Amino acid sequence: MASIKIENVQKAFGKVIAVDQLNLEIKDGEFFTFLGPSGCGKTTTLRMIAGFYYPTKGVVRFGEKDMTRVPPEKRNTGMVFQNYALFPHMTVFENVAFGLKVRKVGSSELKARVQEVLRKVRLEKYADRQVSQLSGGQQQRVALARALVIEPEILLLDEPLSNLDAKLRDEMRSEILRLQKEYNITTIYVTHDQAEALSMSDRIAVFNFGVCHQVGTPSEIYNEPANDFVASFIGEINLLPVKIGKVSEETISVFTTGEAGVNNFTVHNSPFNFSSDHQGRELALSIRPESVKILTEHADRPNVFKGKVEEVQFFGTIINANVRVNGLLLEVNLLNHISANLKPGAEVWVELPEDQIRLIPVISGDVS
Repeated sequence: MASIKIENVQKAFGKVIAVDQLNLEIKDGEFFTFLGPSGCGKTTTLRMIAGFYYPTKGVVRFGEKDMTRVPPEKRNTGMVFQNYALFPHMTVFENVAFGLKVRKVGSSELKARVQEVLRKVRLEKYADRQVSQLSGGQQQRVALARALVIEPEILLLDEPLSNLDAKLRDEMRSEILRLQKEYNITTIYVTHDQAEALSMSDRIAVFNFGVCHQVGTPSEIYNEPANDFVASFIGEINLLPVKIGKVSEETISVFTTGEAGVNNFTVHNSPFNFSSDHQGRELALSIRPESVKILTEHADRPNVFKGKVEEVQFFGTIINANVRVNGLLLEVNLLNHISANLKPGAEVWVELPEDQIRLIPVISGDVS
């Protein structure tokens, strides 16, 4: 295994800055995900770790060893590409054995290692089959086996499930996690899929326009987003532009202006909700749709408002509703059995619990 340190790394392609001032530390044995939209810099960063790109500035270390200018073949990393990059004219066995042959591993050891890794990916019965005769999921397992058989210190996965259908993606998530834990290998996973990142990762780095906006556990990224981009990219979110009003030891009063006038909200005073980082910045009130409550009657608590249901969508276990509150549109997710009778046009009471609200900086300019 190996830890990875990325120190003040920048990667430029001509005048385009693909990755800017990146600092990350990935721990031994960690499943670490780079998450973000297309063109955000996540694959470029992965390729700098693999050695396919060299940074324009900065340092890449494996442990304490400077690997910044070390060529890919000397880094002892295994990589699985989005398109698998298998050799169609070779059998499964030959594809998996290719890296060992390049390393001039003896035939008896080569055979034993290939057979062992095929057993671990559950393809031992397919060793003599052409890869062109395999399903997408099976081809993905071959690509994983080929990366693992060389016993790399670091496993790199570049959107490996994007070509699979939904059911196969679910199966392969479990398969990749099983293998990662079995080998206890430091793994970096690139994806634009929030569900993959949240369900698989020990920690996540969220990228956009070449900048890493937040690093944290799935729970931290989801429940305590660093800004409006992270909040809106990870799942559904209600974002309302607000200004700070009165601040006490326990609560913060904030307000926003809707079509029907000023709306006042009470928020817990915590280091996350009110810090030096918030001073002089444009802020948004954020709350997840599943945290908003629908009440059958008024409650004498802060952040309880009368609203009208505008739209209801049925998703099986979840019902999604849009509720208009004082000119503001709120998205609410409710369990089916709780909200089966919710209909458009219904008047309801809506509660935004104080402890579920986060105040976050606005960087995108899209909050309105």
